[in-house]
Amino acid sequence: MSDEERDESEEKELDLSSPEVVTKYKSAAEIVNKALQLVLSKCKPKAKIVDLCEEGDAFIREQSGNMYKNVKKKIEKGVAFPTCISVNNTVCHFSPLASDETVLEDGDMIKIDMGCHVDGFIAVVAHTHLLQEGPVTGRAADVIAAANTAAEVALRLVRPGKKNKDVGEAIQKVAEAYDCKIVEGVLSHQMKQFVIDGNKVVLSVSGPNTRVDDAEFEENEVYSIDIVTSTGEGKPKLLDEKQTTIYKRAVDKSYHLKMKTSRFIFSEISQKFPIMPFSARALEEKRARLGLVECMNHDLLQPYPVLHEKPGDLVAHIKFTVLLMPNGSDRITSHPLQELQPTKTIDDPEIKGWLALATKTKKKGGGKKKKGKKGEKAEEGVDSEMNDAANEE
Repeated sequence: MSDEERDESEEKELDLSSPEVVTKYKSAAEIVNKALQLVLSKCKPKAKIVDLCEEGDAFIREQSGNMYKNVKKKIEKGVAFPTCISVNNTVCHFSPLASDETVLEDGDMIKIDMGCHVDGFIAVVAHTHLLQEGPVTGRAADVIAAANTAAEVALRLVRPGKKNKDVGEAIQKVAEAYDCKIVEGVLSHQMKQFVIDGNKVVLSVSGPNTRVDDAEFEENEVYSIDIVTSTGEGKPKLLDEKQTTIYKRAVDKSYHLKMKTSRFIFSEISQKFPIMPFSARALEEKRARLGLVECMNHDLLQPYPVLHEKPGDLVAHIKFTVLLMPNGSDRITSHPLQELQPTKTIDDPEIKGWLALATKTKKKGGGKKKKGKKGEKAEEGVDSEMNDAANEE
C-alpha cells in the first residue's frame, strides 16, 4: 500500500463507512449502557451521590481498559463524560467532589448522564428515574414522557436530508403537548473521533442569545441527541459557581499561567485529559480549587456548569447516541423507562405522524429477519411504549 493510499484509508476509517469504526462506537455504547444499569441499580435512598458517580466512572474505566489490550498501537479509551447525577430541579452536570455529603432521598427525580469512548469514538447516554416503587404518575410522569416522546421524535427526524431546525421545532411541540417546556441552552452535537461537541448542532430552543448555523444531516454521521424537559419555565440559572466540577481543556487556547499551583494542575490536566471532559475529583482537591480558577480566568478550560430550575420544578433528561447508517438510524444507547401514567395524551396528528415514521429503511426483496440483540429489544420496548402513548385516546 502506498503512503497516499494509506493516508486515504486512514481518512476513511474516521467515519461509519468503516466497519471497525462502527464496532468501536457499539463497544463504547455497550459499556455505557451497562454502566447506566449499574448506577441505576445502586440508586437507593441515602446513597451518596459522589459514590454513585465514582462507581459509574470506575466501571467505564475498567470495562474499556480490558479492550484492545494486545494491539501494537496504543488505543485511547475510557470515560468520555464523567458520571453526573442531577436531582429534581437541578438540570445537569452535578458530579460532586469527594468531600460532598449529598445523598438521594425517596421520591427524588434522578437524572444520570455519562459517556464512554473507545479509540475516541464516543457513546453518551442520559436517563431519568423517579426513586419510588410502582408507576410514575402526575406531573412527574408528564415531564419524563415529554422528554422520552421528544427523544423518539428526534430519533425519527435526525436522518440524512433533514434539517437541524426541523428537529428543534418538533421537540418543542412535543413538550407543549405535555404542558412542559424544553430547557433552553441544551445542544445536541454531531460527534466525531475525539470530538464530543462537533460543529453541526441541534438547538433545542432558539432564543435571542442563542443561534446556530443551519445544517443538514448526512449519512455516516454520529449525533448525541440531548433532550431536557421541565415543568417550570425552562430557563435554568447558575446558582453557585463552586458547584462546577466538570471541565474540558480548550485545545485552541494558550496562556502562560502565573501561579505554580495553576501550572501544576494544568500540566496534570494536559497529560491525563487532553481532549475529553473530566471531573475535578480526579485532581488533588486543595490544589485543584486554586489552580482551576486561574485556568478558567484565561479560558484554558471550558466549564460545564451545574444549572437549576426553580425549587419545586421537575426536570427530566434523555440523551442518546445515534449512528446515521445507510440502512437508517441506529440508536445505540438507551435504557427502558419505568411505567409512566402521564396526565396528558398525544392527540396531535403531526406528532403521531412523526412517531409512526420508521427508523430503519426496509431492504428490497425478501430475506430472513435478523434476530435483534438485547439492547435493540430494550429500545423496541421504548418504541412500543411510545407508540402506545401516541395511540391512547
